[in-house]
Amino acid sequence: MELDESAPTSAQIEALARRIDRPVVLVGMMGVGKSSVGRKLATLLHLPFVDADEEIERAAQMPIPEMFERFGEAHFRDGERRVIARLIDGERKVIATGGGAFVNPETRALILDRAIAVWLDSDVETLLERVGRKDNRPLLKQGDPREILTRLRDERRPAYEQAPIHVFSTRGPHSRTIGKVLKGIEAWL
Repeated sequence: MELDESAPTSAQIEALARRIDRPVVLVGMMGVGKSSVGRKLATLLHLPFVDADEEIERAAQMPIPEMFERFGEAHFRDGERRVIARLIDGERKVIATGGGAFVNPETRALILDRAIAVWLDSDVETLLERVGRKDNRPLLKQGDPREILTRLRDERRPAYEQAPIHVFSTRGPHSRTIGKVLKGIEAWL
């Protein structure tokens, strides 16, 4: 079954969902839309959705900004890796990861080995507009958000590029991005 250029039909989506045999993991920069796209994608595929950041907060019993402040980024990344390893248990689901998760070599190897990795990418202007909606991004509190996002995007690109599916998310409805993700999964399978 080949997904055409228009929006896939429900029959095409259901046929694709039956072929997915492992978790679909969305990776990419903060603000790219991993959680919002992930929730809608999971609904379309009739799969559970899990936000890794929410699971990390639940496991640590504290918000991520507080973890960064109290224990530092290295401690947070170690906990993040353990939680993602638990989430990628072979069951079919859609998982949204934090922006830095896929940069960790161990976490990246785990995702690449046991899941379908989808890199959601976006330009810095779109990221800035989206991250400006919330004040819960510890890495952006360390200076100028545009400079930080530009630097992080450049630094993380080599890791993100290892995801077999690359989807560029633009301003506008997430439905376009979801359509591209579905086509990417179809091609990968």
